[in-house]
Amino acid sequence: MSQQSATSDNTVSREEILEVANLARLGVDESTADSYAADISKVLKLMHTLSNVDTTDIKPLANIHEACQELRADVAKHDINRERNQSVAPAVEDGLYLVPQVIE
Repeated sequence: MSQQSATSDNTVSREEILEVANLARLGVDESTADSYAADISKVLKLMHTLSNVDTTDIKPLANIHEACQELRADVAKHDINRERNQSVAPAVEDGLYLVPQVIE
C-alpha cells in the first residue's frame, strides 16, 4: 500500500485492505473489506480535519474537568466482618474458605 494513496485523499481502498490483511496474515474476507475500508477512511478524514485545527494558544489539560480529585486519607481500617463475608461461601472451616483441589 502506498503512503501517498492513503494520505492524499484520505481514503483507503478495498484492495489496500486486502493487501495489508494478506501481509499481516489476517483472515479478512472480501465482504468485510469494503466496510473496513469505509471505516478506516472515516477515521483518516477525521484525523485530517483535526490536524488542520489551530491549537497554538490552547494549553494541554490534565483532565477534561479542570478540577482536582479529592483523595481520602490513606488510613488502614479493620472493619472486615469475617462472619458476614463467609456466610455466603459454599464451604468454610475454621475461618478459611474451602475450595476444590485443582492440582493433583
